[in-house]
Amino acid sequence: MGYLQPVEYESYGLAPDTTDDWVTVASALMETYCRRTSLLVAQYTERLRLTSGSQTVQLTYLPLTASPPAVLPLISVQGRYAQPRRDERAYMRDWQLQELWGAFSLPGSWVTIDVTTVDWMLDGGLTLPRSVLGLPFNEVMVTYTAGLSVIPDAIKSACALIVKNAQSSPGMNIKSSRVDMLQVEYFSDQLVDNTVKTLLRPWVANRLG
Repeated sequence: MGYLQPVEYESYGLAPDTTDDWVTVASALMETYCRRTSLLVAQYTERLRLTSGSQTVQLTYLPLTASPPAVLPLISVQGRYAQPRRDERAYMRDWQLQELWGAFSLPGSWVTIDVTTVDWMLDGGLTLPRSVLGLPFNEVMVTYTAGLSVIPDAIKSACALIVKNAQSSPGMNIKSSRVDMLQVEYFSDQLVDNTVKTLLRPWVANRLG
């Protein structure tokens, strides 16, 4: 979809006769740069490893946003008791705790965690509760919703800048109103300039390269 509506073209410095395909392609380039399928609210599922001795994880896509009628952005959370990694054994000095770990940490065994017991922040940080047995989780699988319910000015400005960069790039040699997506992709480094990158920075996916 386009992140800029036709009635907004002139407000963001585009000519009123700008065709929608320019904005559609610019929007696609923004999604590619941000490494996500959409900047709007969408559902994601991530499987994450926990750092030894920690019960916190960082989600990839931001901001966390509840998708109505849901109240929380977290849809489901599961934790896994795995065999302790070598560096985790230092946290298990009590032999009884080690016995419990051995009895309940079957590889591939997941338990459902009540989402209301998970502390979350808009920046994607989650703090998990301890299990009933007091054992730490080794992995977590989180299904959640994240994205923008309202498109901010920064996104619209970035979209308009990409269109203007494309229209002012003689090397693209576009002589018709139809925009060639392959050609635009070839010039993506030139079109998504430093100003655009700065505007999009809050929505670039974490930990994906």
